[in-house]
Amino acid sequence: MGTTVYEKYGGFKTISRIVMNFYEMALDSDQIGDYFADVDMPRLMDHQTKFISSLVGGPVSFSDDRLRVVHAQLNISHADFDEMGRLLSAALSDHGMKPSDVDFVLHEIESKRAIIVTADEG
Repeated sequence: MGTTVYEKYGGFKTISRIVMNFYEMALDSDQIGDYFADVDMPRLMDHQTKFISSLVGGPVSFSDDRLRVVHAQLNISHADFDEMGRLLSAALSDHGMKPSDVDFVLHEIESKRAIIVTADEG
């Protein structure tokens, strides 16, 4: 049986560090930083850690319906989603993830774009 990306990089502890690094960058981002004003960041980071863990073979699962509900009112654009991916890629790389594994994680995130992006761009 193969090793998941989750197991390969040390599980929840490592994913938690990656998520913390990601949010440090996201809060400083001119593109997406405003999304996190007045947000309970410890709670958000806990949920995001569980979400990323679930995408890479961890024990938690998130339904697409739940993702749709929590993102529906945020009016996230494709450009915002792209910035999130760029920052997540940097955080994954900063924590020693191999490029092929970074690509895998980004592919898994990309598969959720249609659920998370809600802004009308025309």
